[in-house]
Amino acid sequence: MHLIIGGAYQGKLDYAKENFNIGDSIHICKDVTIDFSKKCIYNVEDFTLACVRAGIEAKDYFKEHSDEWKDSIIISTDIFCGVVPIDVDIRAMREMHGRLLVYLTKKADTVTRIFCGLGQRLK
Repeated sequence: MHLIIGGAYQGKLDYAKENFNIGDSIHICKDVTIDFSKKCIYNVEDFTLACVRAGIEAKDYFKEHSDEWKDSIIISTDIFCGVVPIDVDIRAMREMHGRLLVYLTKKADTVTRIFCGLGQRLK
C-alpha cells in the first residue's frame, strides 16, 4: 500500500496518476463505505468524518478490510495544522483521522508527502 498525504490543493491526486498509473480507478470517499476494488482511495478524511457522524471507528473499518487495500494507493489531506475547529464533529474527525493515519503509515510500503506538486518520501 502507498499512502500519499499533503495539504489541500497540493497535487496529491495528480502525483498518484503520474506515478502509479491509476487511470480512472479512483474511489472518492463520501460516506462510510469504500470501494476497495478501485486502485486509488481518495479523500480518506471525508470517510473519517462520515465515520464520526455514524459512530464508527475509521481505523477499525480499515483493519476489518485489510486484505482489500494492501495494494491500494490511499490519499489523504493533511488536516492537522491550523486553528482547532469549533465544530465538535470536525474536532473528533481530526482525532480519529490521526489514529487512522498512524495505523496506515505503519502498514504502508511507502509514505509520500506532497507539497506544491513535489513528492517527498517519508517512508
